Amino acid sequence: MAPSSLGTVDADGHVRDEEARIRAYIAPPFDARLRLGSSPRDGFDNTLGGTRGTRKVDAAVWLEAMDSGGLETAVLYPTAGLSVGYLGEQDYAVAWCHAYNDYLSEEYLKVSPRFKGVALLPLQVPAEAAKELRRCVGELGMVGGMLADGPYLMGKPVYDPIYAEAERLGTMLAVHAGGRLIGGIDEFLFDRFAQVHTLGHAFSQMKQFTSIVFEGVPEKFPKLRLAFLEAGCGWVAYLLDRMDERYHIRGEVDAPVLRKTPSEYVADGNIYVSCEAEERLLPETLRLLGEGMVVYASDFPHWDADYPANLQHLLGRADLTEEQRIKITSTNARALYALDGAVGD
Repeated sequence: MAPSSLGTVDADGHVRDEEARIRAYIAPPFDARLRLGSSPRDGFDNTLGGTRGTRKVDAAVWLEAMDSGGLETAVLYPTAGLSVGYLGEQDYAVAWCHAYNDYLSEEYLKVSPRFKGVALLPLQVPAEAAKELRRCVGELGMVGGMLADGPYLMGKPVYDPIYAEAERLGTMLAVHAGGRLIGGIDEFLFDRFAQVHTLGHAFSQMKQFTSIVFEGVPEKFPKLRLAFLEAGCGWVAYLLDRMDERYHIRGEVDAPVLRKTPSEYVADGNIYVSCEAEERLLPETLRLLGEGMVVYASDFPHWDADYPANLQHLLGRADLTEEQRIKITSTNARALYALDGAVGD
């Protein structure tokens, strides 16, 4: 099946923000460091010696991939920057995010309007994260901000300035982890990467979703659009069942900010989640949670990305209606990122 006439949107693609590229943009004195970056420390060879994924990527490679696969627009996220939340030095984290955002603007957003950028934010310093979001949206034309996983819970009130700024700007925020088990008790328990990656995205998303909702971020910032990316969508209904039950039992004590169940906040329509093209629970997720919250993500050019086959598989699924396919691959992402100049329903 051909993509929608609205134009297919990739809600979660990636750039190759290697050390050399960040070094060209990072401010002194950090440019003099022997090694830059925020890559995982577990040592797993996820690319199997560089044989998985597209290794050399720039704007030209991305545009060629978009044309060959039928994508109109790609919303871009980092690769190395997915682990920026684990940088211990606050000033370095701020500088790294600033450099990444300048790199993304110069080498992608200024090359083609088909690229949309999401700002990488230093959660280590919430005031600086809010400031960087304001710069990236107002000056660089980015369509939102990314909250990288780290040794923190994103629902804590210390992060409210970031949510307040995003709501004021009318932009979105995305929770996006790196697929590892960094910073927790499980980090070095697994000795095979397949086991680590099976849990990494899912556990990170569940952790932050639970924190954000129970701490009342959707209640305090009702117009804020939030996305949870790269863990599939089937976990959301399962987790909401558990959260709703705990809310009914202990909500007055443990979630006093909330005025309704976690499921009702999702039903408000400002929380989005990406799907995997082959997820068996995708139709059921749409039935239970609504058709307006799920978006398509290529994950190109990562080692586990199956683009453009994943897009074609999604467009050809017989267990989805044509309207559902259009929403997943176009309409919902346009609303999440306000690509058409206004927030969708």
